[in-house]
Amino acid sequence: MVAKLPFGEGSSINRPPLFCGLNFQFWKVRTKIFVESLDKGIWDAIENGPFISKLENDGVSIEKPWSQWTDAENKRAKFDCIAKNIITSALNSDEFFRVSQCGFAKEMWDTLEVTHEGMNDVKRARKHTLIQEYGMFKMLKGESIADVQKRFTHIVNHLISIGKVFDKEELNIKILKCLDRPWQPKVTAISESKDLTSLTTTSLFGKLKEHELEMNRLNIQENEEKLVRNITLKAAKHKNNQVSSDESEGETLSLLSKKFSKFLKKNRNKDSNKERYGNKKTSDFNANNYTCYGCGD
Repeated sequence: MVAKLPFGEGSSINRPPLFCGLNFQFWKVRTKIFVESLDKGIWDAIENGPFISKLENDGVSIEKPWSQWTDAENKRAKFDCIAKNIITSALNSDEFFRVSQCGFAKEMWDTLEVTHEGMNDVKRARKHTLIQEYGMFKMLKGESIADVQKRFTHIVNHLISIGKVFDKEELNIKILKCLDRPWQPKVTAISESKDLTSLTTTSLFGKLKEHELEMNRLNIQENEEKLVRNITLKAAKHKNNQVSSDESEGETLSLLSKKFSKFLKKNRNKDSNKERYGNKKTSDFNANNYTCYGCGD
């Protein structure tokens, strides 16, 4: 039984990426990479149209009969056929029927671009929207550098695809300015120590990620130390409470003991008085010692 991999399989390098009508920008870039990996001439046929061999006749350029083409000319002309095969093989049925009547690969490509990217007016409106989004780009609260890089790269790549040009310094300054207050010491350090005109955005994000890892390590360490201090403080407080409770119980027992001693002492005094006075009166009483005043006896 084959073990399940912790990641998915990549696309085949022998087949063009499939386009189902969604995320045209992604498919467009991948298709260009795939086509250029086969032959630059194929991409040239998509971008600039098919090669048509011509000859001069009385100063007029006319199409050269196919039977007179050289092997090199036939090879260049074949690039358009290969390009059409690649494009149609990369489309689902709905997208295929959009381009099935196109004669050249360039016509197919242009049809897909207009359908999914719009005409020039639509592209300009989309470009202005992306430029505004780029200008307002800020790091979100609690966002990681990896997430910032993902959002930033997505906007920049879309702007580049519709003709916007950036230099390295502009992108680097934008990245540093979008970071929130806790990052300002690092921003100042990078601005003073690095040449932003030659530093790539990938290298800049790499340095920011290193700093983020260090900050996370310090935060974890501080939280652990705080937890240990809290546990120690609670243990000491519990011990003090226990000692106080023991002392209070001791004082209570001592007070009760004193009261009980007084009680016993008081009872002993009463018993001794009874013995001293009560017994004497009983023993000393004798009727003969008294005289009756009525009869004189």
